[in-house]
Amino acid sequence: MKKASIVLAFVAAMGFVSCNGQSPKANLKSDLDTLSYAYGMSSQQGLKDYLVGSMGVDTAYMADFMKGLTEGAYAGDDKQKAAYYAGIQIGQQVSNRMVKGMNQEIFGADSTKTISLDNMLAGFIDGINGNGKMTLDQANMTFQTKVEALKAAVMEEQYGPNKKAGEEFIANKAKEAGIKLLDGGVLYKVITEGTGAVPTESDKVQVHYKGTLIDGTEFDSSYSRETPATFRANQVIAGWTTALTHMPVGSKWEVYIPQEQGYGAREAGTIKPFSALVFEIELLGIEAE
Repeated sequence: MKKASIVLAFVAAMGFVSCNGQSPKANLKSDLDTLSYAYGMSSQQGLKDYLVGSMGVDTAYMADFMKGLTEGAYAGDDKQKAAYYAGIQIGQQVSNRMVKGMNQEIFGADSTKTISLDNMLAGFIDGINGNGKMTLDQANMTFQTKVEALKAAVMEEQYGPNKKAGEEFIANKAKEAGIKLLDGGVLYKVITEGTGAVPTESDKVQVHYKGTLIDGTEFDSSYSRETPATFRANQVIAGWTTALTHMPVGSKWEVYIPQEQGYGAREAGTIKPFSALVFEIELLGIEAE
């Protein structure tokens, strides 16, 4: 149901509720009466679903909804009451949507941890009144910085062992014979030495590859699909870009990518946050444009 129709539904419902919260009986004595009744019936479609799905209303309390609806309808043009009712609605959205949504984003759906409702409201109200403890630009920057830091901390707490295992894997791999070091801690071992051109970051390359976790679990392979992949060298994770821009065409390398040059704190399918990765990369060519 479109948002405009929802508004009409509210308006229609308001016009058909009596002062005591009970719906009046239809009294269709004229064409205008009949038109009004039909308008109400046609406009309310989807209202209950909207109340439940979008506003979180429990249908067990529909009588309370009707009471509030009645009070709002009969408030008419009373600006003070209109402001109060708007505050109630926005306040519930702050608690039920904004705070809960932020909790889920930072801590995850199953966590009982929460941001401070008191401080959130204090900042919300100070912002409305124009007397905050920081400017709007400072608030936006602080919010983004703190959110990312908190999310990373939560992820690191949850996936700390995975991070440690990856760091140990990279450190041990660096000590092996034949292993070479690139920028950002990326390591590689030459399987086949190519003699062709070396791609730049903006070059479109054609490669065959296989990706595995440090325990050998395969998560992707162009070999399995029997089709080489084509993309620009700068359109992949940082560790790949580093490797590709050092590989001559015709090379086949085994590349070991530390988590910060891979997906970092992000989860990508079977790749858990802070995962070190191993890729077998075969650079087949650079595509002319």
